[in-house]
Amino acid sequence: MLARRIIPCLDIRGGRVVKGVAFKNLRDAGDPVERAKAYMDGGADELCFLDVTASIEDRPLLIELVRKLSRVLFIPFTVGGGVRSVNDAKELLRAGADKIGVNTAAVARPELLEELAGHFGNQCVVLSIDALGQGIDAKVTTHGGREVTGRTVCDWAREAVELGAGEILLNSVDADGARSGFAIDLVERVIDAVRVPVIASGGAGSANDFAELFMHTRAHAGLAASIFHDGSTTPYDVKKLLQDKGVEVRL
Repeated sequence: MLARRIIPCLDIRGGRVVKGVAFKNLRDAGDPVERAKAYMDGGADELCFLDVTASIEDRPLLIELVRKLSRVLFIPFTVGGGVRSVNDAKELLRAGADKIGVNTAAVARPELLEELAGHFGNQCVVLSIDALGQGIDAKVTTHGGREVTGRTVCDWAREAVELGAGEILLNSVDADGARSGFAIDLVERVIDAVRVPVIASGGAGSANDFAELFMHTRAHAGLAASIFHDGSTTPYDVKKLLQDKGVEVRL
């Protein structure tokens, strides 16, 4: 397997970084450009920016923010939230994003994944799955975890990859912000279901949780927010611990 990636996530609302627990009680966590540069300098392999209320509030895309980010970042970054069409994705990619994240719009209209992959290639299309529950019947949620669908997570992941998703960002709603560790069993179940890289998200409370993730699953990357936002650790610290435990990372 390739070197495992460490990806800080910046949830955006109103042009600011926010963080909550299980997608609720969002609180301010700083300026996204300043945060992004600090994480890049601190060893992040990639970054992920998600407009967490775009699908609910039907707001415009984060074009100007993406332009600002592209001026200071020299690592890949994914942007998601409110992407509903090929034109939406084109605007974000032209502004400097490397990959496009989709969730709610893809659940509502799965052919969007096929359209995006056809125009930009599978490598640009990241399907974000907000999973409620951690068993085999874990359900897909939309609208920032507020609406539960009838789809099971693994079935949706398989369908999405067949349509063109080149990467899966799997977020456990139950674990989000709880710092109780990644949803190991769910992550491995989704990895078994698809043939594309899977990014595990939700639950990281320490660098050791990343070690548990990579030592017990085949996840290609681990994503976290809270532990980086509050200064508990840095991407470099996480990678150093992983290297000490024999997990291959880029240092």
